[in-house]
Amino acid sequence: MIASTSSHQRQVAVWLLIVAAMIFFIVVLGGTTRLTRSGLSIVEWRLFEGTLPPFTEAHWQELFELYKKTPEYQKINVGMDLAGFEKIFWLEYLHRLWGRLIFFVALVPLLWYLWRGRIEKRLIPRMVAVPLLVALNGVLGWLMVASGLIDLPRVSPYRLTAHLGLAVAIYAYILWMALNLFSGRDPVSVPPGLRRFAHAVTGLVFLAILSGGFVAGTKAGFAFNTFPLMNGRFFPEGMYAMQPFWVNLFENIATVQFNHRLLAYLLCLVIPLFWWKVKRAGLPPHVRRGAHLLLGWLVVQVLLGIATVVHVTPVSLGAAHQAGALALFSLALYSLHSLRVLRGA
Repeated sequence: MIASTSSHQRQVAVWLLIVAAMIFFIVVLGGTTRLTRSGLSIVEWRLFEGTLPPFTEAHWQELFELYKKTPEYQKINVGMDLAGFEKIFWLEYLHRLWGRLIFFVALVPLLWYLWRGRIEKRLIPRMVAVPLLVALNGVLGWLMVASGLIDLPRVSPYRLTAHLGLAVAIYAYILWMALNLFSGRDPVSVPPGLRRFAHAVTGLVFLAILSGGFVAGTKAGFAFNTFPLMNGRFFPEGMYAMQPFWVNLFENIATVQFNHRLLAYLLCLVIPLFWWKVKRAGLPPHVRRGAHLLLGWLVVQVLLGIATVVHVTPVSLGAAHQAGALALFSLALYSLHSLRVLRGA
């Protein structure tokens, strides 16, 4: 009976990991959609009809005529032909189709596991929340797109960051449950404060990702394309030129990029310190391995960030930087979880 239960737990954990991997991909796909200006190409949210792409010339023309009415076409892409529209359409279509697939992959196996009684009763509400959260972020994604179809040819940076932040939070929620199902408890004590430190590191990485959302939403990555200084200054000119003051934190291009860099600098301080504390604490190999990977990937992510800035945010580097950020967050979450399952943590 114990072996059967353990086998069922592994099946559920694998399902959760598949959903998490799909969310990882859509986060990167969403960033690519943003960088290629494809996100506003589909101006209607047809939940069921929109699952199928246009097959006829008449349907393509219908969708193109709708796009011509948007601020993005009228102010940026005026004169674009149907072939150009098709190029930006397909990436956004893939983004939306993948979101629908995530929902069904989150829902259908869940219903099967519930029917077969393979999920512990105490975990059922947590598992049921998975497809509901995915659906919620789909609604938020449409509200984000809708904000760019009214006056300005860009989506609200607040809604964009909310959409990104919720996707990352759902990813973390699912990954954490999967790790719980795979993990046992180790009879090893943890130094006081180390688990709190791991919480702080994970929270700081998440905050840096949210900051990156505002960088994308304000197109701050296309300005101040020098490193380590921002156009020759550590504190860039015009950082607090907007009123009221708080608006600078989210809409002022200079402030938004500076804050993103500042969070990167903080991570370059706290992650090596966290690695050192784990290394000297005499913890199990898998905990130390997680800290090693976290420190190593920090170096990769910083180099990706610098390359993205100095090359004026090309699509390839921008997408790689976003993927790297989520990978860094995953490693921070793994390190936190590996400490949480130690006895005495």
